[in-house]
Amino acid sequence: MMLLRVLGAAGEVTGSNYLVEVGQSRVLIDVGLHQGKDEDRRNREPFPFEPASIDAVLLTHAHLDHTGRVPLLVRQGFKGKVWATTPTVELVGVLWSDSAHIMKEEAEWRNRKNKRRGLPPVEPLYEEADVEKALDYLEPLSYDDVFEIAPGVKVRFRDAGHILGSAVIELWAKDDGRQVKIVFSGDLGPQRTVMERNPAFIEEADYVIIESTYGDREHRSNEETRLEFRQIMEQALKDRSKVMIPTFVVDRAQRVLYELMLLQKEGVLKDNVPIYFDSPMGVRATEIYRRHLPLLSAEIQKQIKNGRDPFAPHQLHFVDGVDESRAINGVRHAVVLAGSGMANGGRIVHHLKHNIWDEKSHVVFVGYQAQGTLGRRLVEGDKLLRIAGEEVAVKSQLHTVNGFSAHADRTDLLAWATNFANGPMFLVTHGEPRSATALASALEERGYRAVVPRLGEEFQLISAERGFERALVVPAFGFSDREEAEGLLSEVASLAVAMSEEMTGDIASVLPLFLSAKTLLETAGERLGLPGKEREKVTAGKG
Repeated sequence: MMLLRVLGAAGEVTGSNYLVEVGQSRVLIDVGLHQGKDEDRRNREPFPFEPASIDAVLLTHAHLDHTGRVPLLVRQGFKGKVWATTPTVELVGVLWSDSAHIMKEEAEWRNRKNKRRGLPPVEPLYEEADVEKALDYLEPLSYDDVFEIAPGVKVRFRDAGHILGSAVIELWAKDDGRQVKIVFSGDLGPQRTVMERNPAFIEEADYVIIESTYGDREHRSNEETRLEFRQIMEQALKDRSKVMIPTFVVDRAQRVLYELMLLQKEGVLKDNVPIYFDSPMGVRATEIYRRHLPLLSAEIQKQIKNGRDPFAPHQLHFVDGVDESRAINGVRHAVVLAGSGMANGGRIVHHLKHNIWDEKSHVVFVGYQAQGTLGRRLVEGDKLLRIAGEEVAVKSQLHTVNGFSAHADRTDLLAWATNFANGPMFLVTHGEPRSATALASALEERGYRAVVPRLGEEFQLISAERGFERALVVPAFGFSDREEAEGLLSEVASLAVAMSEEMTGDIASVLPLFLSAKTLLETAGERLGLPGKEREKVTAGKG
């Protein structure tokens, strides 16, 4: 029997985790951290399998939402091999170590508070010793070669064009004389790349597990994105204040450094404006990028050929120690890059706390902001936030540049997916409900079969012609119905705020739709037992 279980990244863009069972072999694809709302509780939930029973782990790329729980898996008894491309092997060493360091600091901070409150101490999810042990299990694989990693399971890694070392995984499962091919997209890069090479096209599969982070929207073109970034930086630099850029330290930080170098060439960013790269982990990641320059795009190769370091703009200062980081507070005018990209930890939190109250300061988001993160709350317009234990008024000028994303957009995803010529079944994951559903619908419109699996759903794999049997496994993990409902209500609230702030066009034609939505929410409130007076408060408006 051949089974696939969706154990993460269902209805969300973090916590990627899939289990494939082929005869007696059990293989995990990605073991990612949950990021955002209620992340600590969810990351501490027991694995829905016995770690010691897993034969091998395959990693699509280094980002923590795909790899961050591997040290925990090892801590709890896993003893197999962890297969990944050589750059991914190098990058996870940096990311896991930094993750363990942050977890230790957070546990120490919580324990100081718990001690004062008479509460029991907490332990970090894993420690540096667990990271060191996990690193011993890593095994590098090259692109484009076929390897047998467990009885009945062969794999091939293809370039995904997402970040350095990212891979689409082709997996052939064979049991009782039957063979099924499953393709895991991992995170796909755009068709027109700047940093990485284009994603590899694959033409045949029985099943394709495809990401949908941006399955319902389009990015701006590279030219439009660069113009947008230039205009934002021109405006921000005129205010002669801080420009803070939360950055994912793998790929996004290197992309921003490269774009700042280009702005210096154009004269937009003067050579006397200091650029602080406040991330020791980011510095290490940048060195790994430099070791693998041949794997990067033609555009980057051209810069190297012309004698330029693509990741070294003038006045770049690498910040190491905490005291050096704090000293940036005394610098009035600077560009500050710091992790994390969703502002849910790391040194960017410190910079936001000390500067976001200043109406002349600027925050430039250059990546996706997951639900529940500080970055998402800023983007959605919260005006008062608790940051590092202190209430801070948000007065900074906020900007979002989505075109720098290392993720494929809707058009890119469909271009990649429609290259499959034999009509596979698509399982659409790694996207919030709206984007996953939108991509699945678009695939169906093009004649493909597509489903959006729920967390914990199990599929018996047969063949592309015969389809599969699906059965929801009721899991003791993941989203509860309440959490899923809260997520949907959050999306409704965000849509309502966005429409109320930018209401133009034929308003009269949509009033009946608004009234219907209001009636549906009132009905839902009645079914949930919301008292009549509370419903009146919700629907009373200004009255």
